[in-house]
Amino acid sequence: MYDPSMRVLTVLELLQAHEEVSGADLARRLEVSPRTVQRYVARLQDLGIPVEGRRGVGGAYRLKAGFRLPPLMFTPEEALAAALGLRTLRHLGLHALAPAAEAASAKLSRSLPHDLRADMLALEGSVQFDTGPWVAPTDAHLLAALLRAVRDACTVTFTYAAPDAPETRRDADVHRVVHLEGRWYAVAHCHLRGARRSFRLDRMSALTVQDHRFTPEPDFDAAAYLRATLRAPKPTYQISVWLDCPPEDLRGRVSTWGTDLRPDAQGTRLTTTREGLGSFAAFLLGLDCDFRVNHPPELRAEFARLAARCAAHAGTAPSGPASAAYTGA
Repeated sequence: MYDPSMRVLTVLELLQAHEEVSGADLARRLEVSPRTVQRYVARLQDLGIPVEGRRGVGGAYRLKAGFRLPPLMFTPEEALAAALGLRTLRHLGLHALAPAAEAASAKLSRSLPHDLRADMLALEGSVQFDTGPWVAPTDAHLLAALLRAVRDACTVTFTYAAPDAPETRRDADVHRVVHLEGRWYAVAHCHLRGARRSFRLDRMSALTVQDHRFTPEPDFDAAAYLRATLRAPKPTYQISVWLDCPPEDLRGRVSTWGTDLRPDAQGTRLTTTREGLGSFAAFLLGLDCDFRVNHPPELRAEFARLAARCAAHAGTAPSGPASAAYTGA
């Protein structure tokens, strides 16, 4: 938690970063009451900082036009936040930004006093982030272009490759970009469908920003929309699979989110719940170890479907029951 002096400096930083900030917004960001914000502003004014206030409903604060302080020193909490943020870019699927993150980290380190620099170096040498298999790599340049389009409310055009469907060229008015459960999504009004849609950024390519502008929807909660559409009621399956591989060999290959892994008879018992079985069946085949499906029977049927698909692409027809890399229950 910031002490009161740090909160006063945070008010100053926010006022320098924005042309005007409402009292309610300052109170929300600092997690204090509007009356406490007034005290912080009065403290800045006592220090000679020209903070101007607008009273009444929707009251706000701003710095006198033209006033700027030189950059403030980082507090220990701010330095930690910046260092952790730079280290987590790969966890968000933005591997292409790794060189930029390294350069920014070096600049941050040089700007810190000795004690804070030592703390940052200790962080870099002590903390590891394990990017799970469900994180989808995302084109950082495409993300940056998309964010600029959202900022300027410009329509974008892109090629979209949905699974099991031909590529389509789309025009869309993107209202928000959301990161959810290891993937980036654009929530937009799709001109082709004439309705709101969500698009995974790792399936988008050849994005261009048009000159045409649209009117953004005010107060639109894209994250809530995305959760509701991606988690619409679907059949769920309780899965139990035995893997011919010890648990320690599965580390980094199997996400532990919503999945239980336990040693079982020289191997590993995997139990989880899934709404779709197709991607999970393909995932099991990709583990490159033998396994036995105990439940559900629908998962065995999914392997038969995958075998038929593989045979069709290979130009041969399956000669009998699907022969996937598993043994019967």
